Amino acid sequence: MDEAKRCLQEMARTRGYVLDYHKVLVAEDLPFIRSLNGVLAVSYTDQRRLDRKTKELLFIAAFTALGAAKDVIKAHIEGAKRHGATKEEILELLELLVLPCGVPKFMLGYEAWTESFTVRRVELDQP
Repeated sequence: MDEAKRCLQEMARTRGYVLDYHKVLVAEDLPFIRSLNGVLAVSYTDQRRLDRKTKELLFIAAFTALGAAKDVIKAHIEGAKRHGATKEEILELLELLVLPCGVPKFMLGYEAWTESFTVRRVELDQP
């Protein structure tokens, strides 16, 4: 197995997900992605003071507030779920973003949330 494939497998193991840009960067600029992985190990994947669930919730909030791509937000929702976050906790987190970030940013996170969980709806009766 080549170095790039090993690097990608390690990313999948430590992060719990791999996005398309990870696949491209391991192929196109392996030294850069290795450096980025080093920073992420210290700030994200290694156990330090904050537990992984808390870190995932913070990433959901930050990426939603910044208007990141929905697949990035969904990856962190899935990570939060794997580390014990509930559907209700993640929704409450997203609802906290309405006032400081606005409804459009909330909607981005909300769409990622509805794609990550089974949600209930109340429908109006048709006349």
